[in-house]
Amino acid sequence: MSDTQTKASGKPAGSPGDAGATAPPPDFDALSRNMALFVEAAGKASTAYLKPFETRNKTPGLADEVSEIVKTIGAVAETWMTDPQRAMQAQARLGASFVDLWSSTMRRLQGEEAAPVASPTASDKRFAAPEWSSNAAFDFLKQAYLVTTRWADAMVEEAEGLDDHTKAKAAFYVRQLSSALSPSNFVPTNPELLRETLRENGANLVRGMTMLAEDIEAGGGELKLRQSDATKFRVGENVAVSPGKVVYRNDLIELIQYAPLTETVLKRPLLIVPPWINKFYILDLNPDKSFIRWAVSQGLTVFCISWVNPDARQAEKGFEAYMKEGILSAVDAIEKATGEKAVTTIGYCVGGTLLAVTLAYLAARGDKRIDSATFLTTQVDFTHAGDLKVFVDEAQVQAVEAVMKTRGYLEGSRMANAFNMLRPNDLIWPYVVNVYLKGQAPFPFDLLYWNSDATRMPAANHSFYLRNCYLDNKLSRGEMVVDNVKLDLGQVTIPIFNLATREDHIAPAKSVHLGSKSFGGPVDFVVAGSGHIAGVVNPPAKPKYGYRTGALDPDGSFEDWLGAAEEHAGSWWPYWLSWIESQAPERVPAREPGAGKLKPLCDAPGTYVLEKS
Repeated sequence: MSDTQTKASGKPAGSPGDAGATAPPPDFDALSRNMALFVEAAGKASTAYLKPFETRNKTPGLADEVSEIVKTIGAVAETWMTDPQRAMQAQARLGASFVDLWSSTMRRLQGEEAAPVASPTASDKRFAAPEWSSNAAFDFLKQAYLVTTRWADAMVEEAEGLDDHTKAKAAFYVRQLSSALSPSNFVPTNPELLRETLRENGANLVRGMTMLAEDIEAGGGELKLRQSDATKFRVGENVAVSPGKVVYRNDLIELIQYAPLTETVLKRPLLIVPPWINKFYILDLNPDKSFIRWAVSQGLTVFCISWVNPDARQAEKGFEAYMKEGILSAVDAIEKATGEKAVTTIGYCVGGTLLAVTLAYLAARGDKRIDSATFLTTQVDFTHAGDLKVFVDEAQVQAVEAVMKTRGYLEGSRMANAFNMLRPNDLIWPYVVNVYLKGQAPFPFDLLYWNSDATRMPAANHSFYLRNCYLDNKLSRGEMVVDNVKLDLGQVTIPIFNLATREDHIAPAKSVHLGSKSFGGPVDFVVAGSGHIAGVVNPPAKPKYGYRTGALDPDGSFEDWLGAAEEHAGSWWPYWLSWIESQAPERVPAREPGAGKLKPLCDAPGTYVLEKS
């Protein structure tokens, strides 16, 4: 390919398949051309980032976040500066570690054996390339990074006089900075990236910068991290494909009734209340993983709420509206569709929190239309709510409310970024390295496609949730008021199935366990393996994780429960089904969507799920 052809096509010289990619030494001519293309792509990325500020007079929004980080870490530094002797001792520890590291490195350079001063954990994939250990220079970088970040973690942990919230925020911010500053994230300090860049004569950087520009453009000026190949998925075509009909619609929900797969079904219908922070089809990714399809195949008449992707029109829709126009409207619609006055329900994540609010509301009014409830990774007591609490204090809630006030909603990307930040070494930086530095398009992965299909949140709803749940924990304290009704979970005496997952960073198992004690009736508390998504979406045909069951002690700790619990292999789904069948085993002929008083409006998965943020 000539220089003219390269410039005309914009294709990186030395791309895989070109001669430059296979030549052992770098092709410096190709490298220089690719650096020019890299600069050009970087310019496009900068333009995509700056464009919203020019066209909509948008303020960056980073200033407040940076100010919060500086303020929080400054509070940690201040506690150390008030005790100069402790501060000097801490500095001395860091200095001694670096002296040991330097001594170890010098011995290695002289051909001697030297034990490492710091080693990555077995689960840390960032330093898997052999050069991180075999090359003394890269080994020094790796160990220096580990020594420094672990010392920083200790400085936060050992800080005296800080309240728990400030200390948790500081630990979270230090973790974000440590993850961002890892030598594995930069070409000159990552042997694998350096080798790849030289092998491809920089073509990988051109591809990566091109994708970065595209992803900033797609995010409207903010990076929409590319975690999956979105071109390979279409909602209703190869995800969310369980057959059914939308049988009811209002301003907040479409209600889907799924087509039966058995001749008879359980008489009592099932209503699924998914979170509105993401779209419902996490429970219907594909036929092999679909909880919805599996439940239908077991003889359940399944209805599922598909929440609207809200905009300014839903700005004033709060928890009361989501309860009445969401869950209660769905229950009314199910009675019209099936003739059944009572249902069993599933609430997932924040959908479960809303379901718990609804159960307390119905209990206070003597309404018995919901016979039993299943909660999937749901919090009703936010005492141990985990790392998401670092985003919630009075100042930060006010800042979020100010942002929402200008539009009437919160962009879905804000919550998506927050969830990614809970596990930055798994959900952020591997994709930055692989996509934007190695120039590798990500694999098509349905779960990550769903994760990127973000939804907005109406201002009134999100403000109520942050204040009443995360900030003030009113539901578990019996202080929450909805529709002028004071809610008491202790009045909820229907059977409860409460599922936590062992590695959940969003609804920690300890938090779900504590919340289980808030209800006034029998609670079957179960802990599945893995995390917030994989622990739930664990089909019996290909189970990856087991689960634990045991009696719930009102006075016992989560650790005590876990130690005494019985461990089971395989998926929790069949165990849950037996719980459902034991309550209401009566069966009736299968119900076709539209056969009752509600006629189909459109095919599943409906129209609301197709709205993009």
